[in-house]
Amino acid sequence: MSPYKVRRVVNVVRGMPVEQAVATLRLMPHRAAKPVRKVIESAAANAEENLGLSRSDLYIAEIRVDEGPTRKWRRFAARGRFKPILKRSSHISVVLREMGS
Repeated sequence: MSPYKVRRVVNVVRGMPVEQAVATLRLMPHRAAKPVRKVIESAAANAEENLGLSRSDLYIAEIRVDEGPTRKWRRFAARGRFKPILKRSSHISVVLREMGS
């Protein structure tokens, strides 16, 4: 999924508490909402398991979408031409913090 499409979703949830962000992403119609939700849930689960933090005390301090590798191929067209096709991908990075800090 292209970084442009994922950034539209990420900009909505930036700075939200984790539980509110997950609830918002569940109701979003965009296809990019599901991968972003899974990344946030994974980061929250890591914070709970590894650091012993409560999920309700976490908020999204930083969330970033960078461009990943692009797969290129061509679709052949009429008159000996071809159309380049680009399959873009994204890297999603999330930093969670406790609300008190």
